[in-house]
Amino acid sequence: MKSLEPPPLRILERLAIHPWLIVGVTCAGAFIGQLDASIVQLALPALAQGFNVKVDSVRWVAIAYLLAFACSLAVSGRVSEMMGRKLPYLLGFALFTLASLLCGRAETLEQLVALRALQGVGGGLLGANSMTILVSSVPADNRPHAIGWFTTAQAVGVSLGPIAGGLLLDGLGWRWIFWAAVPFGLLAFALGWLVLPRSPDAARKSDETFDVAGAVLLVPALGLGVLALTQVSVWPVASPAMLASAGASVLFLVLFLWREKRARWPVVDVALFRARDFSMGFVGVVMGYALLYGMLFLMSFALVKGLDNSARVAGLKLATIPVLLGLLAPLGARLGARFTARRTGAAGMALCLVAILALVAISFGPDRLVVRLVALALFGAGLGLFLAPNSHATIDAAPAGHAASAGGLVNLGRVLGSCLGVSAASSMLSWRLGLSRAADTMGPAFVEAVAGSLLVLAAFAVVAGAASLAVRGGKHP
Repeated sequence: MKSLEPPPLRILERLAIHPWLIVGVTCAGAFIGQLDASIVQLALPALAQGFNVKVDSVRWVAIAYLLAFACSLAVSGRVSEMMGRKLPYLLGFALFTLASLLCGRAETLEQLVALRALQGVGGGLLGANSMTILVSSVPADNRPHAIGWFTTAQAVGVSLGPIAGGLLLDGLGWRWIFWAAVPFGLLAFALGWLVLPRSPDAARKSDETFDVAGAVLLVPALGLGVLALTQVSVWPVASPAMLASAGASVLFLVLFLWREKRARWPVVDVALFRARDFSMGFVGVVMGYALLYGMLFLMSFALVKGLDNSARVAGLKLATIPVLLGLLAPLGARLGARFTARRTGAAGMALCLVAILALVAISFGPDRLVVRLVALALFGAGLGLFLAPNSHATIDAAPAGHAASAGGLVNLGRVLGSCLGVSAASSMLSWRLGLSRAADTMGPAFVEAVAGSLLVLAAFAVVAGAASLAVRGGKHP
């Protein structure tokens, strides 16, 4: 069967740097996704005020995107395996860009949440293919460096998000935080069309079948699980709604795993999780991104509502985290290749834990600005040392010939971690605000609630560090 994918521009394909141009396109996708996510995190307080809703409601602007991303990611990955990677990847850019344009025109919170879910589907198409395209285009020896640059692109997006978001919120309003992604999306679509190669095995895999039953089971397993997590602060733990959501999620997950073990062409290659190093690396990916997005969520509220910073000032302070992450990610990749990802990752999580405990203990007083910024920088540096080597080690732990599937699962872990971080942080914050009765106030009581909520991130850092130490591999665990 002849491939329907458009070929790359021949003059570019002949260049020796063509593989790195492909890496550049995947980095563009990573940059756009993280730029959007970090801008929205900073804008949540403004959206809560603009739509006159509480934290429990406005957090769905972030969660709807992450939930749609997670639910569509695995399905998109399997479809892309069958029909080729390039067209779905380009469709992801197009859908993400269109949804960004429409988000800026939303008139109600419900409309915005629905459009964010549509944007998440576009993000899922990008996420399902970005790491796989990167892994298949770069020789194994250069893969750690390529993943390091991919992580750096994510960090740059997260870095620019708070800065650009603060300027846009103060100067033009919240609608422009969505419109900011539109020109980048259009440019990335054009570059992808010209640079990305055709999928070499698309014609062969077009004869494979799609596991509809597996997809039907996976979506509610993820969706109901996230729903139960996000509603911890709203529904009592023993309430019928909580028990039904959590129980149904577990049931669908068990049925999904049973189905995938027997399917000839599974939606997710669950056999990869039989490798201990891959499983531990996947846990590390989830916890690492839960840390990043949980911290951005909590600190955006602490700075804006607790310390009365403007959106511009809060954005500049929040940028400390991803700037250090981006600077240290390439170094983390090199250190991981030299000293093993196990040691580098454990050291990175130790730095994150120290930073979190410092923020809880001493950094929220009126004279603690320097200490607060140092702690945020230390936190970003720790994540930089952890994320890139852990991602590479996880992919490297997959059996031969499964690197592409492993790359897709790493992206799934990333979005699940992002969703877990926002959900857990927002639930803990809502609970502590309820205890202090400070949900609608500003100042010390609100900051105290944030400080207590940071302890959930300390738990994530401990789990991530333990997962890193549990890896048994040597040079490439």
